[in-house]
Amino acid sequence: MADSMPDYPWLKNYPPNTEWHATYTAQPMHTLLDNAADKYPDNIAIDFMGKEYTYAKLQDMVNRVARGLHEIGVGKETRVGLFMPNCPQFVIAYYAILKAGATVVNFNPLYSEHEVEHQIRDSKVEVMFTLNLRILYPKLKPFIGNGMLRKVVVGFFQEALPLSKAALYTMAKATDIVLPPRNDYHVTFNHLLASSNEVKVPQIIPSQHIAVLQYTGGTTGVPKGAILTHENLYANTLQCTAWTDGLEEGKETVLAVLPFFHVFAMTVALNLAIYNGYKIVPHPRFELKRVLNDIQEKKPTLVPGVSMLYATINNYKFLDRYDLTSIKQCISGGGPLPVEVKQRFEELTKCRLVEGYGLTEASPVTNCNPLQGENKTGSIGMPLPGTIVEVLDKEDRVSVLPQGEIGEICIRGPQVMKGYLNQPEESAAVLRNGRLHTGDVGYMDEDGYFYIVDRMKEMIIVGGYNVYPRNVEEVIYAYEGVAECAVVGLEHPRRGQMIKAYIVPKEGYKLSEEALKDYMRDNMSRYAVPHQIEFRTELPKNMIGKILKKELVAEEKAKGEAE
Repeated sequence: MADSMPDYPWLKNYPPNTEWHATYTAQPMHTLLDNAADKYPDNIAIDFMGKEYTYAKLQDMVNRVARGLHEIGVGKETRVGLFMPNCPQFVIAYYAILKAGATVVNFNPLYSEHEVEHQIRDSKVEVMFTLNLRILYPKLKPFIGNGMLRKVVVGFFQEALPLSKAALYTMAKATDIVLPPRNDYHVTFNHLLASSNEVKVPQIIPSQHIAVLQYTGGTTGVPKGAILTHENLYANTLQCTAWTDGLEEGKETVLAVLPFFHVFAMTVALNLAIYNGYKIVPHPRFELKRVLNDIQEKKPTLVPGVSMLYATINNYKFLDRYDLTSIKQCISGGGPLPVEVKQRFEELTKCRLVEGYGLTEASPVTNCNPLQGENKTGSIGMPLPGTIVEVLDKEDRVSVLPQGEIGEICIRGPQVMKGYLNQPEESAAVLRNGRLHTGDVGYMDEDGYFYIVDRMKEMIIVGGYNVYPRNVEEVIYAYEGVAECAVVGLEHPRRGQMIKAYIVPKEGYKLSEEALKDYMRDNMSRYAVPHQIEFRTELPKNMIGKILKKELVAEEKAKGEAE
């Protein structure tokens, strides 16, 4: 665990029921489910569109699939991919792979065929789990055999549904379903489930054995596989559990809208929920009315998400038709939480919505605002138990800066990855002197709360002044009628860089560029006011709702080349 030093500034304000100096004895990740099944065998583990799975049933299915994996040659160190949205098969396969001693490799279901190929080759995945859906299986077909995928395990999506919905789905969505061939390269999920539930679990050393290869960096370059051990993920699960003070073990319900393949959801919506015996209500994709119906009918108490999830709920014009008061806590990650979004959501639901912070390389959570204590708006909060967060000089990347000074955020803790797969130089660049260098710029205040100013790579320099897009975006979000915004720096022949803001107005609002600029001149430094404003109906986003600024910059570059 991290060093025990009594003078960390955050210790004097730490949540009273959370011990920063806590130590955890790491266990293999599959024990999260085994322990929960022992404690709460009759608790509902998964409620998928009305079809329920108890913890005892889930454990039995995981054991059978783990045994089936052994029978098709999966063992210690085997890389096994998951290429599917949130569904019961994902949860079963995830823990079965870990219990078989193999390594999970998460794939984004929206990947192109080229992206799938890169990740298969880089990670050396041998076996892939997927579903019988046209949006998934055809992307894998070119890589089956040919020295790449030796087995594809195909689950039938309709079998995860209640009988009445399964029949309707099969008829209504017939064109969305594919029938994979019957040959030695394919095995059905049901075939694995037919195996014995007696599985011989290989010995796993949590600090050494790779639990998950989690790919990151797709929006900033070629994706890299972060090596996350059982210890990394187990520690972060317990760290997050310690932080969710106010929730009761075995009694909560988690709404899992975020996709499990994303590291934030994997830890906070899946592993934390399973460890604590909570019910998980998974959604294969974000559909606002279905989400609101489930909040009203299934009464979730924990709803992790990204800011766009909460903003979309805030802006729904018929929101008063739904009861959202079951929600106790919400943790926002994956990007900045605008102040206006946070305040409006808390007004509507009466719950606590806090901003946290993390990154794939840290399993992912490192910081969060207290759920039962002072919640500083605009801050990412304090370090989780056992986590040391420091601000280093951006130039020498060694000197630790005093409170209040802006530098690079760096992390030490048991959740920090071992490095990037097949990337020794990249690993050495971010793991220096025992610290994970995040590339994020920020500072710590006098109470030990941290603030992210921006990404080092996204900082804009205009006329010699540093402009941080997040600061500009916060001002824009406070303007009435703004639903979404993104600020980027673009190349300019005279200025070096110029600032452009992309804004999506709320429904029913017509915004004026001149009025908006007048407002910004009154609320920020003149040099930080965007040179251009573009109003749009939507912004490019990834599957979890994070705005893709790289795509906006690429659009501008393409325009310039075409002119």
